[in-house]
Amino acid sequence: MNTRILITLPLAAVLAFPAFAQMSAQDQTSQTQATSPATTQSTDTGTGKQPLQAPAREGFWGRVNPFARKNYVKRQTDPIRDRVNELDDLTAANGKAIKDTDARAQAGIKMASDKANEADQHAIDAANKATVAQQSAQQATTRIQTVETVVGNIDQYKASNQTEIRFRPGQTVLSKNAKDALDEMANTVKGQRGYIIEVQGFSSGKGQIAISNSQKMAESVVRYMVLNHEIPVYRIYLVGMGNAPVAGTDADAKTKHISGGRVEISLLKNDLEQLSSNSAAPVTSADQSQQPK
Repeated sequence: MNTRILITLPLAAVLAFPAFAQMSAQDQTSQTQATSPATTQSTDTGTGKQPLQAPAREGFWGRVNPFARKNYVKRQTDPIRDRVNELDDLTAANGKAIKDTDARAQAGIKMASDKANEADQHAIDAANKATVAQQSAQQATTRIQTVETVVGNIDQYKASNQTEIRFRPGQTVLSKNAKDALDEMANTVKGQRGYIIEVQGFSSGKGQIAISNSQKMAESVVRYMVLNHEIPVYRIYLVGMGNAPVAGTDADAKTKHISGGRVEISLLKNDLEQLSSNSAAPVTSADQSQQPK
């Protein structure tokens, strides 16, 4: 009998120990659940969810079960795996948002730089146009002053070239030397403006006969210049002076009458040709940049 009692007591103790462990586990679980609301109220996490709680003690072995099965391990690691996946997604979204923000910032900086460069180019163009306008105004002022000077002296002709042609008594035909002299003078006025040619004929003799002879000699000169060099008639002024006295070459010499016949041709110019040359001023590089291509 005593032997049976001795065997029964240890066996009862062994059978009661798991039940005691299970009760201890349940008590600890209830304590953890009672304290968890006070310690897990914060949701200040990256995912906006409650932090993961420590697993409760389950069964006899508690948190570490050396004989745990696959489903038990999966049940314990699934919350951790889900939370890691959420963190990976959140990290990827944050990285994408950072790249998008950086791209927008770079685009804004480039746009601002382009606008600044465009504004600088506009300022340079405006400065160039102002310079061109100032140069044009100066050129216009210079031309106006030139025109005023020319207009003021439009009827002031100055002797530019003079030629004298001699005739034998009673002769009115031009010699070769006379034609060469007229050719040389006519070549100097081709394409020019603002000039007149004064032709004065002088002849020996008296009265109307001398005037008629001097007129014929002067007309032969005019006829040659008009027909051979196409000088407009309105630019030639002809007069037959007859045997009019001619002033001597010296200032103190007395006037004298000529012998034979001669014609004096004087080329007179005003400032109109100068005005024409100023009007055809060369185009500056600034003006060339403004011309359409």
